[in-house]
Amino acid sequence: MRVLVVEDERLLAEAVATGLRHEAMAVDVVHDGAAALERVTVHEYDVVVLDRDLPVVHGDEVCRAMVEAGTGCRILMLTAARDLPDTLAGFGLGADDYVTKPFRLAELIARVRALHRRTGPARPPVLEHAGVRLDPHLREVARDGREVRLTRKEFAVLEILMAAGGGVVSAERLLEKAWDENADPFTGAVRIALHGLRRKLGEPPVIHTEVGVGYRMAPR
Repeated sequence: MRVLVVEDERLLAEAVATGLRHEAMAVDVVHDGAAALERVTVHEYDVVVLDRDLPVVHGDEVCRAMVEAGTGCRILMLTAARDLPDTLAGFGLGADDYVTKPFRLAELIARVRALHRRTGPARPPVLEHAGVRLDPHLREVARDGREVRLTRKEFAVLEILMAAGGGVVSAERLLEKAWDENADPFTGAVRIALHGLRRKLGEPPVIHTEVGVGYRMAPR
């Protein structure tokens, strides 16, 4: 999952980004509305965590512009305002969820995950395929009942492949969704993560390579 955090309070932005990265999410951070609008034209985000009171371009305008552009990402607005009219105004702009400051990071992470499940076809909270069970909330993976310990990137790649339900996912798609904008596309990061995944998941292989196309989970 890839998330854009738009927050002008830099310490808060970094705290949110760190918490999301700990949950195996790829996170980009910007500090004003103009930068946010530029990023969403370059990258495909699943969720945007958007502060409402932003410099340069106000958060309301950013939200409105993203909705009108049909970016497809879910928008979680942050605000210091607690009044109902402000909350309703945020939803009226097209926001999908609304959190008031101060907030608990654990709740924010849960809301981001819930919004992610709404970015495509309905998907269960726990993914299961070919004997592999992945729980995004608990960050637990097991194969045939055996616990499998993964790095954050391995977990992110496996989650993307399992969410595809056996469909082929290209290396470019994996890089876009599991790594942030600082990733070097020429480092072989995807190949390294897949090598670790295959080794840890064991035999018989559950991740297949479609030469020249991408990767997919083995048939059920």
